[in-house]
Amino acid sequence: MNKQRLFIASCLSLVVTAMIFALRGNVEDLVKTDPALASFFPAATASADYGWLSTMAFFGFAASILVTSPMLDALGMRNLLYLAFALHLIGVIGFILAPSYTLMSVTMLLAGFGNGLVEAVINPLIATLYPEEKTHKLNVLHAWWPGGLIIGGLLGYGMSQMGVSWKMQMAVIIVPTIIYGILIFGQKFPLTERAAAGISTDEMIKTALNPAFLLLLGCMMITASVELAPGQMVASVLGGLANMSGILILVYGSALMFVLRYFAGPIAHKISPIGMMWASVTIAAIGLFLLSNVSSSMGAYVAATVFYVGVCFMWPTMLGITSERFPQGGAFTMGLMGFAGQFALGLVIFYMGKVRDGLGGDAASFRWTATLAIVPFIVFGLWWLKDKAKGGYKAVKLSQTS
Repeated sequence: MNKQRLFIASCLSLVVTAMIFALRGNVEDLVKTDPALASFFPAATASADYGWLSTMAFFGFAASILVTSPMLDALGMRNLLYLAFALHLIGVIGFILAPSYTLMSVTMLLAGFGNGLVEAVINPLIATLYPEEKTHKLNVLHAWWPGGLIIGGLLGYGMSQMGVSWKMQMAVIIVPTIIYGILIFGQKFPLTERAAAGISTDEMIKTALNPAFLLLLGCMMITASVELAPGQMVASVLGGLANMSGILILVYGSALMFVLRYFAGPIAHKISPIGMMWASVTIAAIGLFLLSNVSSSMGAYVAATVFYVGVCFMWPTMLGITSERFPQGGAFTMGLMGFAGQFALGLVIFYMGKVRDGLGGDAASFRWTATLAIVPFIVFGLWWLKDKAKGGYKAVKLSQTS
């Protein structure tokens, strides 16, 4: 088993999911104004209709991770990454060639299936390969989400400046897809941590029904939406609010996240993962309110700095908490976290599109999303205090039997 090769392949597969996210957002205005697609996106509902394409991808993600996570050991991590590779190719190529809005939606659903399979595999894979530094390694792994946003964002901006069609912009995603497919070909994958420790399926399900885990799951639905929903629309929204290229804001914010996620380990050790989440939702909400009021390029960069520092550690730290506090749930509980986050995210992005179409404009969509942070602000604050009262944050260790 080549740990380094598996880690690199995992990072690249995440780059692909991020590039799909970034470039789908970057080409939104080009797609909506493409004369050949005029009947797909009537002006009165264009933002909501395009938002639905993103929603299909997030629903696909949610569905595939929900179905495959509890069966990860039976189906095999390598087999599921092979399938993710195929679905990414089919989804991207199909989106480019789709002759109808319905088929565009279906292709994004398939790409979403691929994204979900990636998430279902790589999180328990990295937690298994690096059992003593889960939160840190998951943050390093997920640094390649913003890494992919940087790559996709810069390519998208450059190609847009050169007048490259939206179809060619989407087509560049095929390159890293083929590379990660080559890297996983023929590789040996480990058993998941739960399987190696001999944890039964009954105990796995019991862990998923633990009230503390269900509370964490509910918070994931909100934190994922606060983190990712604005990012899908930042290019289009800031183009109107600040009269600038929003994709550059996305690239700038992603660069901050890419660097900061490499320092997640020391920060988590100092204030605990729960404390990190409390600080994150607080800062992110402030950033969204600032973004909703920008009117200049400088203001946009200041607001984006606050927002991206806030959301930087959210997704991987939530997975780290799940793996460290509820390891008996294995890939199932980690998969449920991904499912909950993506399902809620799809709904929030669709509603943000409706807000932009007629319920308050671009700025209102950011302000509405910021209010969602109130619930996790309260939950993580109380949880942090409870941990402190009991001597601090403690990870649960599993003893391996094989």
